[in-house]
Amino acid sequence: MRIVELDSRTPERLDRLLEVWERSVRATHAFLSGGEVKAIKAYVPQALREVPHLVVGEDGRGVPVGFLGADGQRLEMLFLLPEARGKGLGRAMLQYGMERYGLRELAVNEQNPQARGFYEYMGFRVYRRTETDEQGGPYPLLYMKL
Repeated sequence: MRIVELDSRTPERLDRLLEVWERSVRATHAFLSGGEVKAIKAYVPQALREVPHLVVGEDGRGVPVGFLGADGQRLEMLFLLPEARGKGLGRAMLQYGMERYGLRELAVNEQNPQARGFYEYMGFRVYRRTETDEQGGPYPLLYMKL
């Protein structure tokens, strides 16, 4: 695996990252219906284009298997293909973001306990909880800081 920063966000590259996002969400966000995933998916390309720092984890053939988005000291997104989980890529990408961008905070869905556990393992702690997500949906968020 290798970690690269995206200089060019071509439509083809973003399409591949959208596939990673969807497979990751379907594997880890069981609390979302298929319709909700589809509705959220419509906004992901814009988020991928606009996040200031986009880092991709690639396999040995250069195929994206995960990505991280950062804005200032905030982790905005971290998604891995299901088959890439548990192999150290998420940890390596988050450490890269922490070292390169000074990542110190994030928000995670409360209904995604594996993600919360991963971030806690990486040293993050919950400091605030909301009843809804940032779009007003019925999905509590946990805000975490190092």
